[in-house]
Amino acid sequence: MSKAIIPFFHLHNKLIWVVGGAGYLGQVTVVVLKHAGAKVICIDLEDRAAAFVQSAALGPEVIPATLDVRDGAAIQQFVAEQVKQHGVPDGLVNLTFGSTSKKLEELSEKEFDEVNHTGLTATFLLAREAGMQMAGRGSGSIVLFSSMYGSVSPYPEVYEAPMNKNPIEYGVGKAGIIQMTRYLAVHWGKRNVRCNCISPGPFPSPSVQNDNPAFVERLAKRSPMGRIGKPEEIAGSVAFLLSASASYITGHNLRVDGGWTSW
Repeated sequence: MSKAIIPFFHLHNKLIWVVGGAGYLGQVTVVVLKHAGAKVICIDLEDRAAAFVQSAALGPEVIPATLDVRDGAAIQQFVAEQVKQHGVPDGLVNLTFGSTSKKLEELSEKEFDEVNHTGLTATFLLAREAGMQMAGRGSGSIVLFSSMYGSVSPYPEVYEAPMNKNPIEYGVGKAGIIQMTRYLAVHWGKRNVRCNCISPGPFPSPSVQNDNPAFVERLAKRSPMGRIGKPEEIAGSVAFLLSASASYITGHNLRVDGGWTSW
């Protein structure tokens, strides 16, 4: 057995960027990372991050920032400015996504392209800009977000009317993120920059849970664990992948789906 001390599960003195940090899963992720000891840059559209940080009273350890990831030039500028002000991040978490919620027969060419620019192209641009900074320093961890629908097709019986099936452009983009994760992991592996992704299973938002309880019940029954996911179960997985406890894990797609993709 190695005499080295197993690294403790913490993020003390780490700088983590969380893009989409004011969203449903992002908020809990930001809070968990803060309590794990990290300094967090909470990034979202417009004033969403600032409103969340203020309402949650997260204090000086969490700094709000604004970024529209659909703008490639804005991504470059944002990364340069943040690195100049706060230094190269130790971790990047990207929870952003795009979706039309339209049926396959109704989806236009333009909508398909726009969604995958937001969910796939913008993810690449942001990961590349931050990853090059990490590679230049010789360390870093990137956590991207795929989905169970990046690996399997939506289960039709779950999506009874008035619900629409999870749209095709969303799943196509999320499948691309899994491959992007592998590519970046290999590309920067010898520079000690790790890249992993998380594929959440059924984590319906509070509004969906309130407005469509029958749909949520069908989701729960489809899961081998018989329930939907809790936001903190995503946040804990993010914290693990960012931490030194995951220092030999890269190129991995971690399915946090209650066994959904095991059927």
